[in-house]
Amino acid sequence: MPAERLTEDAIRSFAEQWYVALDRHVPPDQVLALITEDLEFAVPEDTFLGPEGFGRWYAAVTARFFDEVHTVTKVEPVIEPGGERATVRVLVNWQAKIWDPPAARSEWLGFDADQTWTVVAGPAGPRISAYTVNDLAPMPGSGSL
Repeated sequence: MPAERLTEDAIRSFAEQWYVALDRHVPPDQVLALITEDLEFAVPEDTFLGPEGFGRWYAAVTARFFDEVHTVTKVEPVIEPGGERATVRVLVNWQAKIWDPPAARSEWLGFDADQTWTVVAGPAGPRISAYTVNDLAPMPGSGSL
């Protein structure tokens, strides 16, 4: 099955769907279908490579964070000629809770993230091949990671 050409609308929709999947803590196979085999996933804590590395990150964050809400505030794709690849600036507000035993209560976290993604055309739509968190700015009153 040939890859679908990337469009701005498809990339925006994909970014929204990505964060819905993360907020819902969907099963790993569903989120792994949204990335490429050669993924480079750079977040503040480390860089994770390929599905195996991403899977380790995903297992860790879904066990640590709950009540997550990602709100996409900007998606700016620059699609390369031919429509096979795009560089995408994504701005997202992320809020969640964590609980560190033996604390009596959970703690609220809120951050604004500035990210750069590389998205490639796949047979079922866009897929992420590179994901970099450029900046993670805490909201007033947020706990720390």
